[in-house]
Amino acid sequence: MSRPLEGAEPKLKTPSGVVDTHIHFYMSQYPGQPGGPPAPEDATVTDYGIVQKRLGIERAVIVQSNAHQMDNRCTLHALEQMGDRKARAIVCIKPDISDGELERLHGLGVRGVRIMQLGGPLGLDWLLPVNARIAPVGWHPIVQFDGRNILQYKERLEKVRGDYVIDHTAKFLEPVSPDSAEFKALLELVDRGNCYVKISAAYETSKTGRPDYSDVGALATRLIAHAPERMLWASNWPHVSTTLETYPDDAELLDVLLAWAPDEAVRTRILVDNPVRLYGFE
Repeated sequence: MSRPLEGAEPKLKTPSGVVDTHIHFYMSQYPGQPGGPPAPEDATVTDYGIVQKRLGIERAVIVQSNAHQMDNRCTLHALEQMGDRKARAIVCIKPDISDGELERLHGLGVRGVRIMQLGGPLGLDWLLPVNARIAPVGWHPIVQFDGRNILQYKERLEKVRGDYVIDHTAKFLEPVSPDSAEFKALLELVDRGNCYVKISAAYETSKTGRPDYSDVGALATRLIAHAPERMLWASNWPHVSTTLETYPDDAELLDVLLAWAPDEAVRTRILVDNPVRLYGFE
């Protein structure tokens, strides 16, 4: 697949300082690791720069890919290329990491650890041990799982110290109703005051599809209305779960906020204020 990088500009005119809170990079010198999916075609900092310019994005959070498992070199290389004024990173580390290595990574711009129940090296069994190790330095876990199982995980999530992030509108692999017990459990976690939710990657789970992803949009709209101060936006670029035929339009993935968050001040909160606070951008 040779992914498209350019296209029509989005209808949404972004405010200054937008942070894309979930992207991945792939470089051929960093191969995929055992246990993960094959590394896809290269997706570089230069490639993403084209997408950034098109969408009006200034800063980003680089998330360790499943393909690279515990090998953080590609993520850290991309972080170095972008610089800590323009990027932060989420890596995969275990609780036995040394204090010195934790401090080194923090100095580079790392601010969290990926807990990935769907094919990552650190599933939810690692959540609380990792959280205990990283909370003293102000890092947070980002957590991804099938939202249909949230009732199974809720008690564990309630024990997290400090902030944490639930990825991709809780990634209900079969979208649920806003009145479902599972979605109400998500709202209850948000109400505890330390849970952020990424409004992102609707194309991965939506059954209604583009351009408005209305089934996932019903959940996103409800979340934004309920707690705009706990919402984040992300592109999930470079969309490695898709094919060239199903590749989403990056502008559409931003423009959904016009319907899901029609108030401009709320959109600025989601796109700028919340991620700046969470990730410590100036």
